[in-house]
Amino acid sequence: MIISKIQLQDVFQSKLLLEVQQAAYQVEAALIGSTAIPALKEDLETLQNCGETFYGYWIEDSLAGAISYKREGEVLDIYRLVVHPYYFRRGIGKALVRFIEEAEDHIKKIIVSTGTKNLPAKKLYEVLGFRETGEREVMPGLWITLFEKWR
Repeated sequence: MIISKIQLQDVFQSKLLLEVQQAAYQVEAALIGSTAIPALKEDLETLQNCGETFYGYWIEDSLAGAISYKREGEVLDIYRLVVHPYYFRRGIGKALVRFIEEAEDHIKKIIVSTGTKNLPAKKLYEVLGFRETGEREVMPGLWITLFEKWR
């Protein structure tokens, strides 16, 4: 196992990331009852130009999971946390969040959101010390839960 930066301009790495992302978000779509997850419809070019920093969790040559974020000053905003369904319940999501918490210096707050009905993701963030700060309807009938963690 190794966690390393994903080079979005590397077509091979980006294609692997897109496959993992689509598999993971299909599971979330079933959990929340909506396929309106923007990343579910993303293509390779859009992914490569998203402006996020990505790290991947590799098991041998397989990309098992990935995390992405953007940083604004002392705030780290987690945009995506995806784990291929084959690798669910192995601590990969937890390892990726902990990795970026340590990789970025001088962070005072980390924020993240997930589908309100995505109970496994909500539980993961709570276990990692995030505090729920509210809910927001992002489109009719589709709610997300907001979390933050102060350091």
